Amino acid sequence: MADVPDRSSEPDPAAEPDQQPRRNQRQLLAILGVVGVLLVGFLAGILVGNPLRHQTETPGAVDVGFSQDMSVHHTQAVQMSSLALTGSADPAVKRLAYDILTTQANQAGRMQGWLQLWDKPLISPEGYMGWMTDMSAHQHSGTAMHAGAVQTMPGMASDQEMAALGQATGPAQDALFLQLMLRHHQGGMPMIEYAEQRADTDAVRSLAESMAKTQQGEADLMTQMLAERKVAPLPMN
Repeated sequence: MADVPDRSSEPDPAAEPDQQPRRNQRQLLAILGVVGVLLVGFLAGILVGNPLRHQTETPGAVDVGFSQDMSVHHTQAVQMSSLALTGSADPAVKRLAYDILTTQANQAGRMQGWLQLWDKPLISPEGYMGWMTDMSAHQHSGTAMHAGAVQTMPGMASDQEMAALGQATGPAQDALFLQLMLRHHQGGMPMIEYAEQRADTDAVRSLAESMAKTQQGEADLMTQMLAERKVAPLPMN
C-alpha cells in the first residue's frame, strides 16, 4: 500500500487567505480617489479658466494668494473626505463626504487653472496668508492677527490627526471626520470672506462667495450631526 503524503502542514484551501488590513486598503482607495478627483478638477479648472485669457482684469495679491492657499486648504479636505467616503458605513456621513470631495476638488482645480493662466506658482514660497494685509479684517473675522506669512493655516489637521482619521473605524471615524472637517471649514472661512470682499477679479470674488454659502451650510450640518452623536466640536487650532 502506497504511503499517503502528510499534508497536515499545508494550508487548508478552505481557509480564508491572508489579506492586508482593511484600513490599508481603505487608505489606498482614498489616495487613488484623491488623485483622480484632483486631476478631474484641475482639467475642469483649466477649461473653466480659459475665458480669463480674454478678460482685462488683472489679478492682484489677494486673487493669487487666495487661489494658492485655498487650493492647499481644499486638498486636505478632499483627502479627509476620501477617507470618510471609503471607510464610513453611515449614509449621512458618506453623503457629506462625497459632496465635500467633489465640490472642493473641482474648486481647487479651478484655482490651480487660474494660477497656471496667470503664470504664478501653485504654492507660495513665502508661506500662507501673507496676502491678508488688512489687520482690521483679520480681527473682525476672528483670525489671529499676524504680520506677514505664516507656516500653518487655521483649521488644518496635523499629520497625527490625519493618521488617526485613517486608522479609525466605525462611529469613531465618523465623529473624528466631523470634528476635523468642521474645524477645517471654520478655519478657512476668514480667508474666503477676505477674498470675497477684496479680490480684484470677478471670477475669484464669485468663487469665494459660492464657497462661503456652501461651507457655512455644511458647517451648520456638521454641528448638528456632532450634537446628535453627543460629540463636542474641536477648538480652533
